[in-house]
Amino acid sequence: MQPDLIVERPEGLYCPPGDFYIDPWRPVPRAVITHAHADHSRVGHGHYLAAAPGEGVLRARLGDIALQTLAYGERIDHFGVRLSLHPAGHVLGSAQVRLEHGGRVWVASGDYFVAGSGGEQEDNATCEPFEPVRCHCFITESTFGLPIYRWRPQRELFAEVNDWWRGNAAAGRPSLLMGYSFGKAQRLLAGVDAGIGTIVVHGAVETLNRAYRAAGVRLPDTRLVSEVADKAELRTALVVAPPSVHGSVWSRRFVGASDAFASGWMQLRGARRRRGVDRGFVVSDHADWPGLVRAIAATGCERVIVTHGYEAVMVRWLREQGLQAGSFRTEYGDEALERPDVEADRADPIGVADQNDAATATDTLTATGQGHAAVAVDGDQASRIEPPADGDAPGTAPPDAAP
Repeated sequence: MQPDLIVERPEGLYCPPGDFYIDPWRPVPRAVITHAHADHSRVGHGHYLAAAPGEGVLRARLGDIALQTLAYGERIDHFGVRLSLHPAGHVLGSAQVRLEHGGRVWVASGDYFVAGSGGEQEDNATCEPFEPVRCHCFITESTFGLPIYRWRPQRELFAEVNDWWRGNAAAGRPSLLMGYSFGKAQRLLAGVDAGIGTIVVHGAVETLNRAYRAAGVRLPDTRLVSEVADKAELRTALVVAPPSVHGSVWSRRFVGASDAFASGWMQLRGARRRRGVDRGFVVSDHADWPGLVRAIAATGCERVIVTHGYEAVMVRWLREQGLQAGSFRTEYGDEALERPDVEADRADPIGVADQNDAATATDTLTATGQGHAAVAVDGDQASRIEPPADGDAPGTAPPDAAP
């Protein structure tokens, strides 16, 4: 039996034959980064490898780092491991990591977005859509790995957001819409009707907006509060800001605002009440349950390793479908930064699910079929991941700043 291509270490997920880590949470010499969210990309590594579309956001978040980029699908060989990055559909520059060595292919998904049931797949309009990659072993996230998580069609969701903003504007009330600064905010901006009124954003959001626009992503015109000369415009404006502004001095300038929170956790019972906001919109950049099932089936894998989320539930369900399944313990979980206290709901997850959901998901996976991945290897010339300039592991990393 061949050893695993990816294993757990205190620093993070490690590839032994390639001597590099994937999204490590402690400083390491070589780090392959799936995307720029704070839980997956941290300061202090000697050398970073990431997908080219994410360069701007990575540098905006991490500053001056030794960063090597790859185009999606471009391959390099490093100590005999062939590595390539493939779109994950989560945020700008998000990537799955494909590793090929000794006739085996493993794929580490990072975070990814696949949603929609009944044969209709919905994609994130602000980044490259998720690309299924055939493999023997698939390492998947499980942030929303329960059958109760099924995202509504985006056209319905954004119609609801626009109606809320339009109604507030008619009443002369600002609309404060809170969501994660990187990824969530840009997806919200891309989906709303900019014709309703002025769009104001928090500085943390605008920093990432610039990186998105530089990468060619179309976003509506946005302004900082300081750039709004006529403050009367604020009474009908949509204000997009991170969750940390809730109840802050910054948010109090929007007198009489109706506030809302955008997160996948808004689907949980009582989440809006615990957040203390007027509205909750179920918006997530992670796969819902049908999306997770579809993504796993599309890989043709025979083994699945589940990370961050509902690991135990997903592992049990996957084993029931005849797959080899286990889990890795990680320090990931970007949606945890914006979730309310949901432990009461997570304590008995199956009890709140529609019993038909599990059957539907089972049918989806079974109908799609499972099979061993057909792995082709060619002889293209490729280069290694570049090592740190001094050849030494870096020292202790400073704290990772919240976006």
